[in-house]
Amino acid sequence: MDDPVSPMLAKAVDAVPSADSVEGGLSYEPKWDGFRSIVYVGDDGTVELGSRGSKALTRYFPELVAALGERLPRGCVVDGEIVVRVGEAGRETLDWEALSQRIHPAASRVALLAEQTPASFVAFDLLQLDGEEMLERPFAERRAALESLLADAEAPVHLTQTSTDVDVARRWLEEFEGAGLDGVVAKPLAAAYAPGKRIMLKAKHHRTADVVVLGYRVHTSGAGVGSLLLGLYDADGELRNVGGASAFTTVRRRELIDELEPDVMRDESGEMVRGETDRSRFSSGKDISFVRLHPRRVVEVRYDQMEGTRFRHTVQFARWRPDRDARSCTFDQLEVPARYDLGAILS
Repeated sequence: MDDPVSPMLAKAVDAVPSADSVEGGLSYEPKWDGFRSIVYVGDDGTVELGSRGSKALTRYFPELVAALGERLPRGCVVDGEIVVRVGEAGRETLDWEALSQRIHPAASRVALLAEQTPASFVAFDLLQLDGEEMLERPFAERRAALESLLADAEAPVHLTQTSTDVDVARRWLEEFEGAGLDGVVAKPLAAAYAPGKRIMLKAKHHRTADVVVLGYRVHTSGAGVGSLLLGLYDADGELRNVGGASAFTTVRRRELIDELEPDVMRDESGEMVRGETDRSRFSSGKDISFVRLHPRRVVEVRYDQMEGTRFRHTVQFARWRPDRDARSCTFDQLEVPARYDLGAILS
């Protein structure tokens, strides 16, 4: 393979699908919450790590480059996920924040983090072996070849679990979240690898929460609300920023400006009061200002999971909740998954 391969993608579904819903059946596996990466091992033994957007991740994970070079043969291309494991034995979990910190411009920092928070690679598809492309082969064949290739693999290189039993997959959906995993993926056993196409199916948790609207950012076009900033009250009664909701239509963005006008904070001169969210290296150069609102309006949102005290992803607006008192919107309402040991999943 001379050119970077665009990873095959997954289409969201409401629940784990039954195996008989797809001709040829389905193979189920955990959905890993990390950096999607395709590993290329050249004929000269050089290892390159490509991201979902075909950007090079190689320089950020020197410990994985070394491990993969030792464990994978030359002329090999493997699809998988880069993750970071934290916690003591028997209580391990994935850590998205620690993983995201690994993307750093300074070589000295990269080297330090490689020692402090070493990454692991979880393989789940084989695209080339001994220089021979396998994209057109059905997944059942590619998986069998991958199992043979990684039969003796050791940490930090792992082979993901699979099952053809839908009941097992549905149990995984509930249990594995406690180890930081993101859901369950179903792959058609008879399907070829389709770069950039949504051939796989993914099932994730669907939850709702009532949250307080703290403010809004103006859309990048300059017209209407681009996103809502959301908060929850902690045990000490402090209102904490937990993330944002966006993806509004053009019409809805403009409607929200009028709806939120009564809640806008203004100074003595009548000017809107503005604030700024915390800046990170990902927001460098971006406008992080927002219009402050009096914390009295409550909105119900849909979310999939939490990362610490924040929503892991941008949430979806569901409806206004005028019946809810803002002070009643606390962290206590959030569902906390039972802990599950990541080590048991990777062993």
